[in-house]
Amino acid sequence: MRFADKVCVVTGGGSGIGKAACLQFAREGGKVVVVDLNEQHGNETVREIGRAKGEAVFAKCDVGNPQEVKAAIKAAVDKWARIDVVVNDAAMMTFKPVVELPDEDFDKVLNVNLRSVFLFCKYSVPHMPKGSAIVNISSVHAYETTKNVVPYATSKGGMEAFTRGFSEELAASKIRINCVAPGAVDTPMLWNNPNIKSGVEKVQGAIGKPEDIAAAICFLASAEARFITGTNLTVDGGRLDILP
Repeated sequence: MRFADKVCVVTGGGSGIGKAACLQFAREGGKVVVVDLNEQHGNETVREIGRAKGEAVFAKCDVGNPQEVKAAIKAAVDKWARIDVVVNDAAMMTFKPVVELPDEDFDKVLNVNLRSVFLFCKYSVPHMPKGSAIVNISSVHAYETTKNVVPYATSKGGMEAFTRGFSEELAASKIRINCVAPGAVDTPMLWNNPNIKSGVEKVQGAIGKPEDIAAAICFLASAEARFITGTNLTVDGGRLDILP
C-alpha cells in the first residue's frame, strides 16, 4: 500500500487518465481529492472509490482560476490537514490553425493546461511535507506534433520547462516534481480529436489504456521514485519511434 494515508490531489479526476489515477491511488490506500469542473464526472469517481471502501472527496474547480484552485486546496487541507501528492492532469485542446485561432482560445488552453500547473504547485507546496511529490501530465506533442494543435503542444512544452525549473526550487524542501508524457491513450480526448477523425493525425502503433498511464503516475508519486526529480517519463508504447 504505497499511498496508505497519503492525501492525493488529482486535477481532471473525473475521466480518462485522471480518473484512472484517482482509482489507483485509492486502491493503494490514498485519500483522494478528485478535482474537476464536471460535477457529474467528479462525483462518479468519488462514488466508485467509495464503493471500493476507499476515501475521496470532490472539489469542483476551474483549474485556471486562482480562487477556485485555492478553494480546492483548502478543501483537501481542511479535510486531511496536508497534501502528499499533486497530479496535474486537467487539459484541453483546440483544433484550428494559429492564424484562425481566436486570441481567447489560445489563452484558455494555456490557462487550463499550463497556468493550472503553476497555480496548483504554488498553493499546494506550502501544505506538502518532505517526501511529497508532484506529477504533471505532459504529452508526446511536446516533441512531435501535428498542425492545428499548436496551443496544446506549446502548453505541454512549457509544462516540461516549468517542471525542470521548479524542481530546483523544491530541492531544499525534499519535494519531487516530474512529468509523464503519454502517447495515444484510449480516452474520449483521443477519439473526439477532429485531427484523428479526419486522418490528419494518424494513430500508429500501440494505444494505451488510462491505467497504463496511472501506473507510471503512481510510480513517480511513490517513494520508489525518491531519486527521480525534474525529469520526464515518456509512456507511449514506442509511438515517438514511429512518428515522421
